[in-house]
Amino acid sequence: MTRKNGSNTEGRNPDGTFASGNPGRPKGARHRTTMAVEALLDGKHEALTQKAIDKALEGDVTAIRLCLDRISPARKDTPISFDLPDIETADDAANAARGLLKALSEGEVTPLEAASVMGVIENFRRVLETTELEERITALEQKA
Repeated sequence: MTRKNGSNTEGRNPDGTFASGNPGRPKGARHRTTMAVEALLDGKHEALTQKAIDKALEGDVTAIRLCLDRISPARKDTPISFDLPDIETADDAANAARGLLKALSEGEVTPLEAASVMGVIENFRRVLETTELEERITALEQKA
């Protein structure tokens, strides 16, 4: 069967996925090449690691980089510290956002850090708002 736009719908489920019955590679299955490499390296991990360390100590720049990358990988995220008021209400979240913008404008935090913290503030504001709505609904139900 062909659609108006020319696409073929034969052999497809109603949601558009193929109905071939082929589930693909089972979860946990590994590629033949991976298994072959693991078989070759079996029992030699310590010797290879020691060789890389020895080469690094001899001054081999590539080996040094390899060793240092394993010892101390590049950090993906770093903690930041700046003053932020306590957040108990949605208004407090707005004040915290103002404080964050001030810290950003004064160079205390980077724009990326500010965006991350602003996301946390916004999520917390939503939690506060939801909690407040639940309390109000519960109070109204008890009155009724």
